Amino acid sequence: MISPLMLRGLWAYRGFVLGSVKREFQSKYANAVLGAVWSVLSPLAMILVYTVIFSEVMRTKLPGADSGFAYSIYLCAGILTWGLFAEIIARGQSMFIEQANLIKKISFPRICLPLIVVLNALVNFGIIFGLFLVFLIATGNFPGWIFFTLLPVLVVQVLLAIGLAMIAGVLNVFFRDVGQFVTIAMQFWFWLTPIVYPISILPAQVRSMLVWNPMAPLIGAYQSVLVHGTAPDWAAIWPVAVLALLLCVFGMRLFRKRAGEMVDEL
Repeated sequence: MISPLMLRGLWAYRGFVLGSVKREFQSKYANAVLGAVWSVLSPLAMILVYTVIFSEVMRTKLPGADSGFAYSIYLCAGILTWGLFAEIIARGQSMFIEQANLIKKISFPRICLPLIVVLNALVNFGIIFGLFLVFLIATGNFPGWIFFTLLPVLVVQVLLAIGLAMIAGVLNVFFRDVGQFVTIAMQFWFWLTPIVYPISILPAQVRSMLVWNPMAPLIGAYQSVLVHGTAPDWAAIWPVAVLALLLCVFGMRLFRKRAGEMVDEL
């Protein structure tokens, strides 16, 4: 998937990668009075809104969940997880086009760009999910040690996003309609994934179709662990892991085959 030569290139340019991640984070709040504090206030506000609206106003209950915050946790688990996935794909499908000047002027391993995208997304996700964990602990809803079973789920999710982002990013250089298609497709994909609604409300025939949605078992794993304190359904996740690896392999091969042509196209 990634050759030893690519790994050596990434290691040699680790300063460039980490510096790019740092600069992008700082540039988001460069002209703001509160600076990086907004990176905490924005997700905190979102978590509070979801909590107030869905646990206090709507009084929504999930089947099998006794906590008054159950639906808020269910919703946050799904939306925050989807946010990481969507950010990697959204940034990834335009990464080569956005960095066209850099690609033409500076010689560096182009594989650094997907890594920068992923690290930026993980930094954002880490901040907002960290605040969510503080909320879970403060309200007595932290699931305990079973929480750490989500780490392999996160790895599969990131690999799936990287694979799709690499493919979309390369194709978008040659066919600019790809970016528009991906944006629209992600909107449909969001609502076809049980994030804002529980699977139990779906008709049986619709529920059976979720097997074709690779994000459904991943989102479901977060929701199962954080809402019910139960382990992920590994039988449903391993096919997604295989798919993610296949997409990464295909994305890398497509990237390596078209890397030279992309510079001319940009």
